[in-house]
Amino acid sequence: QVQLVESGGGLVQAGGSLRLSCVASGRTFPRYPMGWFRQAPGREREFVAWIRWSGESTYNSYSVKGRFTISRDNAKNTMYLQMNSLKPEDTAVYYCAADGETGATYYYPTYWGQGTQVTVSS
Repeated sequence: QVQLVESGGGLVQAGGSLRLSCVASGRTFPRYPMGWFRQAPGREREFVAWIRWSGESTYNSYSVKGRFTISRDNAKNTMYLQMNSLKPEDTAVYYCAADGETGATYYYPTYWGQGTQVTVSS
C-alpha cells in the first residue's frame, strides 16, 4: 500500500505561481511512477503530468506544458508540481497519484491522494 498526502494549494492571482508537494509513504518510494491529475468543477478528472523514478516525465501538452514542471526527490519520498503563469482555467482540485501504468500521453495510477485545492483569480 502507498499513502499520498498533497499540500501547497491555495488562492493565487492570474500570472502567479504555486508549488504543490506530495509526500508518499508505504511501499519503497523510488520504484514506481507518480503523477498529478486535476479536476475542475463539473469536469472530468484530467491528467496533468507523470514522472518515473528515473526522472523521465511527460505532460498534458495541451493545457500545461511550458508552464508546469513535475519533479521528485526520491530521498525525501516527495514529488512536486511547480506551476507558473497560472490562469483562471487552472482552478481545480489537484490530486497526487502513484504506481500503475504510464504511457506517452496517459497515466493509469493505482493510488490516489485526497487532493489539494488550487484557485486562480482573474
